[in-house]
Amino acid sequence: MEPLVLAYSPCPNDTFIFTPWVEGRIEGAPPVVERYEDIDTLNRIALAGEPDVVKISFHAYGHLRDQYGLLRSGGALGRGCGPLVVARAGFDPAALAGQTVAIPGRLTTAALLVRLFAPELSEANIRVMPFHEIMPAVCAGQVDAGVIIHESRFTYQRHGLTRIVDLGEWWERETGHAIPLGGIAMRRDLGSDLIRRTERALTASVDHAHAHPEHVWPTIRRHAQEMEDDVMRQHIALYVNDFTRDYGVEGEAAIEYLLGTSERLGIIPASNQTLFT
Repeated sequence: MEPLVLAYSPCPNDTFIFTPWVEGRIEGAPPVVERYEDIDTLNRIALAGEPDVVKISFHAYGHLRDQYGLLRSGGALGRGCGPLVVARAGFDPAALAGQTVAIPGRLTTAALLVRLFAPELSEANIRVMPFHEIMPAVCAGQVDAGVIIHESRFTYQRHGLTRIVDLGEWWERETGHAIPLGGIAMRRDLGSDLIRRTERALTASVDHAHAHPEHVWPTIRRHAQEMEDDVMRQHIALYVNDFTRDYGVEGEAAIEYLLGTSERLGIIPASNQTLFT
């Protein structure tokens, strides 16, 4: 068979999860050709139907349910792991709608959460930029506040920035659910047999990474480049958790709630498709 096109980010949690599969360490796994992109690009190429298997934001997945189904492994979902809104100086979170705010892509879950938190935030006050440019933009005064994700959670204080609101913490308090950030989706038209085989391979890849971290750390370090080992370990510990192996009942309920809320508010289109393929 032709290799599947597998698209994901070079962030430590993703390289941790996918490296055993990509490097051929998982028996019976479909062959893949990898493609590394930032999360905003991953969302956009998924909207174009380019990858066979792709890591996407759950916000973006709300627009893709007819073409892609979720796999039960590999996702970023949990508690205490949501995006943060940061600024140079503290202000009342209720005043966020009056600030200029940088977001890491229009279809990221971070963008969805800030929209739910501050529904009066106008389009004119939103600035879209790559996630790694947001903290420098806040520091330089180009924007009043920024929504940060990934390893920025662990480093923003070094830049003299202040947390305005933890959007994940807010979501958990308001809904009681864990926060779904990103999931692994696969094209539905590839058929149930290949999808099941891919799902088993992904679960086995997660298990292998936990059992043999020495197999994945060289790749993690190579793609994380200048990130410190301690930050990489914190990143993986936060975003690779029990939900990553299988969403389970709790994770599935959290995803359904986020998508259902977004659908009722008209943020994503309605779909009759099931979550999982």
